[in-house]
Order: sequence, then structure tokens, then C-alpha cells
Amino acid sequence: MKKIPFFKMNGSGNDFIIINNRENVVENTVDISIEEFVRRVCKRRESIGADGLILIEKDDDCDFRWRFFNSDGSEVEMCGNGSRCAARFAFLNGIASLSMKFSTLAGVIEAEITGVNTVKVKLTNPKDYESEIKLEGIDMPASFINTGVPHVVYFVDNIDIVNVKELGAKTRYHEYFGDEGTNVNFAEVVDESTIKIRTYERGVEDETLACGTGSTAAAVTAVLEGRCESPVDVVTKSGKILKVYVYKDGDDGVDRVYLEGDALLTYIGTMIDEAWNY
Repeated sequence: MKKIPFFKMNGSGNDFIIINNRENVVENTVDISIEEFVRRVCKRRESIGADGLILIEKDDDCDFRWRFFNSDGSEVEMCGNGSRCAARFAFLNGIASLSMKFSTLAGVIEAEITGVNTVKVKLTNPKDYESEIKLEGIDMPASFINTGVPHVVYFVDNIDIVNVKELGAKTRYHEYFGDEGTNVNFAEVVDESTIKIRTYERGVEDETLACGTGSTAAAVTAVLEGRCESPVDVVTKSGKILKVYVYKDGDDGVDRVYLEGDALLTYIGTMIDEAWNY
């Protein structure tokens, strides 16, 4: 019987399997590809189930590096909620102190444990911002920004009546965004410091309870377009609130962005090979 220890954590309802892979436990234990391993163990009802899987690995320049996989097995650059969980995992396991740096495909992320189960991360600077994008076949203007991964933001009057799965999928695969596609967010401005959000996540291919980089994308876009002022409280589908701090660089640029929210440890376990060999 083959075994792999893991933590199950969630940030604002976005749940993750996290494995300390600094000694290559996955590669030494699993005889299928990492991508297929991720798909199988993230499958709900048949295995552990999660929105994504995080491998914590050694890094020469930072406290650690991570590899982040969506539940479909795709490896992506960044995940805001996952980054908070990874930081708390590293702290709980003695890999890093209260303040830390870790490397991702999106760049180096700085994180700080700010409470018993809260973490604040400094994300990589947003890029490629566009507003008033007209997408063929979609009758509403879109904004686009990359907050580590690509995100579209639609501002709507009533977020509760939006068909997130239908319009999210249509936008996610729109030819405007090429083969890479995009994540899709629907945001409703409540007041100058609060927005509500629903997100269709690429790689999960459905609406999720929360998305950290999506919440950041919506908050940054709201600030740049004069809809809100920093800091912005982002109310996610799960009901949890993520706080986004946006420091502008002039009128249309961003100097720094921080994301703060919960990172809950729900259980510690050991998966056996039947979790991925079913």
C-alpha cells in the first residue's frame, strides 16, 4: 500500500489538497503522470476532491516554491486563495516563518501570517489591463486584467440573476483570448468600498465558491475605473469576504496589490494508492 501525507485546506470556500513535496514524495510514490494524479485525487465523490492541488517544493532563493494545479490537471501560474493556504501550510510545517517568500510561475509572492488563520499576500503586479472590450456575440462590455492568471470582469447590476456557467463558458473559450482562454468574473458594486462577485474558473470549468485572483482582478478593475476606492471588500459566493488593497501608480497603473483573507486547515490525512488508482 502506497501512502502520501497531505493537508486539506480552503480559502474562502476554495478548497485544496496540499502536499509537502520537498523530498519528491509524489514522484517517488505515484506511477502515473502528475497531471493524471491531480485529476484523480481532485475528483469529488470518487477520491478526496478539491478545486486544486498544491505541491510545496524546495527553492534556492525563496522559502519554497509551489506548483499549482487546477482540478483538471492543468498547471497554472497563480491562485490567490491557494497562495494563502500554501503560506499557512508552510508556517504550520516549519518551512517558513510568519513572513515568507515563495516562487510561482507568475513570479515571487510575499506572504505574511496576520492572524490565527488569516494570511495577507502581496501578489505580482497586474498587467495587460483593458477596458470596454467588445466581444463578438456577447452584449455587454468587458474589462480584462492579468493578476497572475488572465481574468475578464463584467460589472452587472444584479449579480444574483446572472447565468454564470453559460456566459462564463462562452467568454472563457472566446476566440478573443486565444488558446489560453480566461477566467471570468461578474461583479456588482455595492458601495465605494464593497463589491459582490461570482467567478467561472478556467480549469475547474464551473462556478466556484471563491477565486482570489478573480476577486483581485475585480477589485483592481473597480479602482482603476473609479467604481471603488481601496481597500475593497470582495464578498464571494461562499459569503466569505476577501480584502484587496490596491496602491495606484498614477491614474491608470498599479504599484502594489495585496490580498487578505482566511486560510483554513480542515483536516490532515494520508491518502493511499486507491485514491488515485481507482
